[in-house]
Amino acid sequence: MKPLYNCQLAVSPINWANDDMHDLGDHYSFSQIVDEMSELGFLGTELGRKYPRDIATLQSELGKRNLSLTSGWCDILFSDPDYLEESLQKFQAHVLFLKLMGSKYVVTADGGGSVHWDPREDRSNKGIKKYTEREWESLCKGLNIAGQFCRKHRMTLVYHIHTGTGVETLEETDRLCAGTDPEVVSLLVDTGHLYYCGVDPVDVIKKYRDRVKYIHLKDVREDVLQTVKEKLINFNDSVRLGIFTVPGDGAIDFKPFFTELAEINYQGWLVIEAEQDSVVANPVEYAKKSIQYIESITNLKL
Repeated sequence: MKPLYNCQLAVSPINWANDDMHDLGDHYSFSQIVDEMSELGFLGTELGRKYPRDIATLQSELGKRNLSLTSGWCDILFSDPDYLEESLQKFQAHVLFLKLMGSKYVVTADGGGSVHWDPREDRSNKGIKKYTEREWESLCKGLNIAGQFCRKHRMTLVYHIHTGTGVETLEETDRLCAGTDPEVVSLLVDTGHLYYCGVDPVDVIKKYRDRVKYIHLKDVREDVLQTVKEKLINFNDSVRLGIFTVPGDGAIDFKPFFTELAEINYQGWLVIEAEQDSVVANPVEYAKKSIQYIESITNLKL
């Protein structure tokens, strides 16, 4: 296998404390999370709900543990023209925060009609409401504006193809990419979310090689996935059931994935992310398992 060049492993704090379901991992403190990340040897972390938002404090706490802030999540509502301006202001403030933290990437996804973050209604048990033509047009317009703002600040917008949203399939990814400027709107490839939706992550890498700028490494438990599909279980409940895990502990064969990343000369962060109940799945033990697996099939070392 061709070696990966200029890539570093990072880890998400969601492995410890879930951002959306606050009962999962709420017993963890910020200090314990970043202490354990540092002890494991990671050099990068994403932003989590337990993290302080004061720039000086966060810089100090991460700096003394030799951790960089790789990015931070920002859900948007660009698909609704009535919310576009407000959503852009929220996004731009987030960009400036990440910039001050030294991050280069801005992770985002639209919540319109999703089962997750639609502020207009709770759709967690209603299912996804897919975009109309008007909503697609507004989403792409907003992303192009947001992407230009990121570029102005030497940042990169990476759109998260995400289960339970209006952009979760390969066809929807095609639509988003066709409607946005490839110079300012890039992609986040999350192996777990794509597999959940029946999409081969390798296909996305091959098709959008020049737009793939950020990676979430997540695995899926096949038996749980089948139960979720058969019983039409919603996304949050599927997480509680343990649908996601770390690479090397699920159904995904990561060898072809890493091979394709090397082929496109991907350079950047590879973020280990597993949305699990940290009481059931100890994040340190699972991180160690994942590191061992990744080191066994790639040239990457922590």
